[in-house]
Amino acid sequence: MLQLNAVIVLRAVLILALSSVVADDPSSAAATTSAVVQPSASAKPIHDAASHVNLFIGTTNGGHTFPGATIPHGMVKVGMDTDSPGNHAGYDANPIYNATGFSQLHDDGTGGAVPLSLFKIWPFASCGKGNTFEECQTSIAGRKVLRHVLEDGTPDDAAEPGYFSSNLSTDIRVELTSARRTALHRYTFREGTKHPRIVVDITNDGQRSSTDPQVDLDPETGRVTGGAHFEASFGPGRYRAFTCADFKGDGYDLGVPQEYGVWLGNFPVKDTVTVTQLYTSFVDEIGALFTFAPNGNGTSSILARIGVSFISSEQACANAEEEIPDFDFERVRSTSRAQWNELLGRVQVDTTNVDPDIVDLFYSSLYRTHLSPADYTGENPLWNSTEPYYDSFYCNWDTYRTLYSLMALHDPATFARIVRGMINIQQHEGWLPECRGATAKHYIQGGSNGDPILAEFFVKFNEHAKDLSVPADALYQALLADAELQPPNWDLQGRQVNIWKTLGYIPSDVWERSGTNSKQVSRTLEYAFDDFTISQVARVLGRGDDARKYALRSQNFANVWNANVTFPGRKDIVGFMQPRFSDGKFNFTDPRHCSIHDPLQSTCFLNAQNKDGFYESSPTVYSQYVPHDTARLIELQGGKEKFISRLNFIFDEGYFDSTDEPSQQISFMYHYANRPGLSTQRSRQVIAEFYNTSVNGLPGNDDSGAMGSYVAFYLAGLYPLPATRQFLLSSPYFPEISFRNPVLNTTTTIRANSFRGNPQDGKGGHVFVQGVKIDGRPWKSNCFIDWDAYTNGSLIELQLTENINVPCGKSSEALPPSLSTGGYN
Repeated sequence: MLQLNAVIVLRAVLILALSSVVADDPSSAAATTSAVVQPSASAKPIHDAASHVNLFIGTTNGGHTFPGATIPHGMVKVGMDTDSPGNHAGYDANPIYNATGFSQLHDDGTGGAVPLSLFKIWPFASCGKGNTFEECQTSIAGRKVLRHVLEDGTPDDAAEPGYFSSNLSTDIRVELTSARRTALHRYTFREGTKHPRIVVDITNDGQRSSTDPQVDLDPETGRVTGGAHFEASFGPGRYRAFTCADFKGDGYDLGVPQEYGVWLGNFPVKDTVTVTQLYTSFVDEIGALFTFAPNGNGTSSILARIGVSFISSEQACANAEEEIPDFDFERVRSTSRAQWNELLGRVQVDTTNVDPDIVDLFYSSLYRTHLSPADYTGENPLWNSTEPYYDSFYCNWDTYRTLYSLMALHDPATFARIVRGMINIQQHEGWLPECRGATAKHYIQGGSNGDPILAEFFVKFNEHAKDLSVPADALYQALLADAELQPPNWDLQGRQVNIWKTLGYIPSDVWERSGTNSKQVSRTLEYAFDDFTISQVARVLGRGDDARKYALRSQNFANVWNANVTFPGRKDIVGFMQPRFSDGKFNFTDPRHCSIHDPLQSTCFLNAQNKDGFYESSPTVYSQYVPHDTARLIELQGGKEKFISRLNFIFDEGYFDSTDEPSQQISFMYHYANRPGLSTQRSRQVIAEFYNTSVNGLPGNDDSGAMGSYVAFYLAGLYPLPATRQFLLSSPYFPEISFRNPVLNTTTTIRANSFRGNPQDGKGGHVFVQGVKIDGRPWKSNCFIDWDAYTNGSLIELQLTENINVPCGKSSEALPPSLSTGGYN
């Protein structure tokens, strides 16, 4: 596995550990009193977990990861923008791409169009031959420059949690850090720079979509306020955002601006102070430009404090003044790093006999699960509320499978705030948020995937819900709205629920005005799981009739199972999920459809013309998606041996898609056929083949931390099923891993006895679980553990072997639960 460059490693080593400072978040008080289980004698606690985070993983080759500065779940994500075609998070580690600005808002790992990338700041060391104000090329195309390149061919960029820096080819050093709604930039110009200049770009978002710009500057203070309307990146809406920029000399008195003006394209107009003084048209590039006094005693460093708001420019200024009143760059940077260290340090691993890249991969993956959703509390322009407001759900279909279950293990207080925010959205908009960005609804990819998120929280934390200010009744009513009420547009919220309740599946030949007729099979499977999760909440609440009703509806997955479809050329693989007409007859979609072996090379993305029935994956993969009743799926596929053979076929023939969420669970499905050793090997092969610490270390989009949480679970030797009290169990990549849970006030430790390291290719090794003890007592299964182990703060001891043929245990109770065999009741 590759390190980005030696400079980044060196800088990370030189950063002081600041983990003793407690994060300023709702769980910090609990964190200070949390019980801690003593680790094994050989384990050395990791005090500076942030030093193991490589922010550049996945910043090329379609990973779209964000390597800039932010706090956990911060609204502001300040970072470099480039002219790369893959600049969804602004940055690209390939040095052939130019830097175009340093903007305040980004998302992590998204697809679709480029989101956010708002309010870019840009430094000029000189402008044109005469170095005059009017010669400054202020447009993106005019100002962009390459970065300085190191001897190893990598760009001279560095990053750590809460900090980013770059050295531009113009010899300007850029440094970035942030609070929740405010960014702080530092631009250092080389000694001898006569006219250091700063651009504030109001209009150029990632899509170049702005309209109705407002720009005002104060020639005495240098303050810039402004905003514009921008286009949603994965939906039909628009949103408005605002900014407030202030400047200060770092170590010297900056004074009043020597020159100032508003610019249009490549034409700065000196002495103008607002956009109405320009001849503008519908879509223009517009902003402000300042010339500041240089420092007469060496290099000139100028601090730019940029507040952001979705309410108004006045609120953007108030945010900046509240969060960073002193322009103290190092204080903001150290505070951010301390927050990250406190959060990441709740998960401890023993690094003995573990490849350092594995340690970095784990903490880097854990880090990215805390970028989204973003805490927009106080920045909701749609209604007034005292509840938290979270945004950047991009999208629940990506994240519900693993991200929130990982959060449940170590950060339930933030999880609770997110749930409260989701409930509040449902109370004002009628349905839970599904895909959302910058306050605008985005297109839904699957079912009502907010349901398993709320259910995951309540099934695990119902006893703590009141203390965490999560109202049980309101949570349940939000779930029922998704389950029972059809929205005006099911592509943006809710489900196509009327026909779901009537037929028990989504047919291929019914057109309704309130949404597209597409993704019928994959939505049927998602709706079935959504109803299962609601049944689990109903059961906890003692609503027995509802629990039985939704459990029964969760069996609707079988309504799209066609036992008569055979895989082309493989008579031994029979039965697939298939599209179905409203009269009960089956339509047909080739099981190879939307896979790498599709003869038609089809895609299954959002397109109303697609009548194939599937989204972003093949029928071969979706035919494995019944996570709440895999025992029934095994029956449909002809028994355990044929089920195992089909799983092997999916991996061996390339149908497993490491880039896409529907495949995530498949590695662990061997557990249900009593072959957990095969799950362990397959999951480790996935890590070895597709994930590493290089800049192209992700096989596809990070999807708002979905891939990060997925990798973190694989490395921890666990896999979750949302809205249940079970985790599937394998062996961790570490001799020991522990999760400190501030709300439960417990630390749960998984210890791999006789740990002998990890085979590099994922094959074989002394890694298969042949016995489990919990708090010294033999546990009934080698294949799963219950949530009780986490509420009790247990020590889970694994006995490992080289025998891949180990079973789950001696009795049927050793198999992971399934609904049809009495599990979850």
